Amino acid sequence: MRKIKLFIACSLDGFIAREDGSVGWLFTGDYGYRKFYDSVDTVLMGRKTYELGLKLGETYREKRTIVFTKRKNIKKVGNAEFVPDVASFTKKLKAQRGKYIWLVGGSEIVSVLLNSSLIDELQIFVHPIILGKGIPLFSNIKKEVKLKLVKTHAFKDGLVELHYKAIK
Repeated sequence: MRKIKLFIACSLDGFIAREDGSVGWLFTGDYGYRKFYDSVDTVLMGRKTYELGLKLGETYREKRTIVFTKRKNIKKVGNAEFVPDVASFTKKLKAQRGKYIWLVGGSEIVSVLLNSSLIDELQIFVHPIILGKGIPLFSNIKKEVKLKLVKTHAFKDGLVELHYKAIK
């Protein structure tokens, strides 16, 4: 069975973006991104994350791209697929053959997949900034999720990587 990895950045106070969705506060740099990106063949995201990616010029063209949305009039770029049902589609996707599946974001999709016990690993990159308000990494979590720490890494610029496996 394939594994889903949440690979995401957040502020020290747990926000993945400002209230307007902007992420200009994120550090630039690799931080293991290229190695991780090469380990996945499918990316999952919500519509808002997809649209932000388009604005930033990121389309994941060489990866299978699943965008969870119920909207019909969305601009399709590359090989994006639009899917309305998050949990049942993801369960079927995990049963297929392939590499790791990257859960890009956002908060609503993370919540659905955590509540459905479908996330296997979480790699969270905590930036040394407190935003005070914004879009939270975790919202609407309806159950306790136990995690086992796999690795931590502190970078010289103050960014900290936290890598966990979900205990199921």
